[in-house]
Amino acid sequence: MNLDRLANRYFGMRHGESKANVAGLIVSRIETDRSGDYGLSDRGRLQAAAAAGCCGLSDRTVIRSSDFTRAWQTAQIVRERIGAAEVVAAEELRERSFGELDGSPAAGYARVWTADQAEAGASPAPGPVPDGVEPVTAVLDRTVALIAELERRHAGADILLVSHGDTLAILAAGFLGVEPSRHRSVPSFGTAEIRPLRPPDDARHG
Repeated sequence: MNLDRLANRYFGMRHGESKANVAGLIVSRIETDRSGDYGLSDRGRLQAAAAAGCCGLSDRTVIRSSDFTRAWQTAQIVRERIGAAEVVAAEELRERSFGELDGSPAAGYARVWTADQAEAGASPAPGPVPDGVEPVTAVLDRTVALIAELERRHAGADILLVSHGDTLAILAAGFLGVEPSRHRSVPSFGTAEIRPLRPPDDARHG
């Protein structure tokens, strides 16, 4: 799908600080998310509310969210603050699966990101990729499929996509025409950060 000419305006939002972030754990499978208390921390709730208060989005905003607890809670806080009608869950916005690293310390992220950079030819191969890690191309394919569905359903809408760090960075890379394996070259989304998703030459957002 060509992301250069779209009928809607898209915004990405990373969830607020989660209890998994505080604990330094990778929670990238829905089964792991549902098995424990991995929703927002108190700070994460405040972050989401603050972001909603200054985002400039209206009550007509269409909101789609990952069904992971931390993202869903973030989306609901935004919905309440801006007065939007509803939040609809979208599995396409789930966290990138980190395979066998799920449930392990967050230091493991670096192994996967180094492997991504090696795939792009930006660094030497770090050794075997951990088993079960979702390829960047698969993440891009599923998120772009959601964009295509939203393009069929809406026109002229502001659409907020509440998701996760890697998922949003890979999608943002797609909008910018950057190879998904080079997603680390795209500025990372901070917790509860809302950012327009658009091609580099798109002047519609000013």
